[in-house]
Amino acid sequence: MNEFALKYGCNPNQKPSRIYMENGGPLPVTILNGRPGYINFLDALNGWQLVTELKKATGLPSATSFKHVSPAGAACGRPLPDILKKIYWVDEAAELTPLASAYARARGADRMSSFGDFISLSDVCDKATALLIKPEVSDGVIAPGYEPEALEILKAKKNGNYNVIQIDPSYRPDPVEKKQVFGITFEQGRNELDISPALLENIVTKNKEIPENAKKDLLISLITLKYTQSNSVCYCADGQAIGIGAGQQSRVHCTRLAGSKADNWYLRQAPQVLELPFKENVRRADRDNAIDVYIGTDYMDLLSDGNWEHLFTKKPDVFTAEEKRAWLDGMKGVSLGSDAFFPFGDNIERARKSGVEYIAEPGGSIRDAQVIETCDKYGIAMAFTGIRLFHH
Repeated sequence: MNEFALKYGCNPNQKPSRIYMENGGPLPVTILNGRPGYINFLDALNGWQLVTELKKATGLPSATSFKHVSPAGAACGRPLPDILKKIYWVDEAAELTPLASAYARARGADRMSSFGDFISLSDVCDKATALLIKPEVSDGVIAPGYEPEALEILKAKKNGNYNVIQIDPSYRPDPVEKKQVFGITFEQGRNELDISPALLENIVTKNKEIPENAKKDLLISLITLKYTQSNSVCYCADGQAIGIGAGQQSRVHCTRLAGSKADNWYLRQAPQVLELPFKENVRRADRDNAIDVYIGTDYMDLLSDGNWEHLFTKKPDVFTAEEKRAWLDGMKGVSLGSDAFFPFGDNIERARKSGVEYIAEPGGSIRDAQVIETCDKYGIAMAFTGIRLFHH
């Protein structure tokens, strides 16, 4: 098969729509179930590249959760602590293979953004991973293969319409890529840049110490940024992205957006959130939405009389701004990557409020000295990678 007809393009009025190989060769993908759409394939193919690079960099099975051509989460298959099992809605008795742990982390980091995602897996999808995918609201998954039991579980989702794509892991695209905009063809060399520890050797701050675990997190952040719509910033901790800010025109807005997501990830681990008295019949998505409001500034929309009764067995106490700041002050050892240089020190000021202690960015701003000075003020170690990672 060298062509696949899609239902429509980005929107229902954009017809006809298809994917095909210009050279007449076979497509490197096989649709095992469902009928993936235009955006599904954009997410799937970008996500597949991301997890392939993550596995190469970490040596661990990797997963990503994509929405609208940017990752909502990305992770490698590190063991899952009990507290993350709780905030990711993973049953304590669930089997967690390395691939399942990677998926749980990728999906769980920003569950609001991952709602209705497209999943990419670096390894053959096993039963344990399929069982974690089963209850989630998702459009589809791409992987190099599927265990028979896993495939049957996935094919049963969405009344049998769940999109399941198998990709040939040996496929390599041409070194030059093309796209059209307004009838005009653009051409460029593919971004084949290898993101390796060598990019972290030029440490420009007074603090020169970046431990090995932080180096891995910085590589994860940079690989994630390589496939995130620019401008973009990524906060990482413990082998996973915890906050991704994508597609903002201003770099500080990226840093704020990603930082607020990282803060939410950490706030969800606070006792006030873990102990919210949800009624048993409240669904996951409704719990996620409620938690997001509860830890935000509009919490009274949730806690006002006549509203809280729909979700909780008793009215929760307010999680005050002072209590939230005190909890966030315990957030440490976070790594931050940026796809282009920080033009002002305000980005560092915002990042350190979310526990950032290690940074990787290209450097090259006329205000590099100001950015370095701000890092030095907080003892942050920063490496200049010398490379930009714009993606559009």
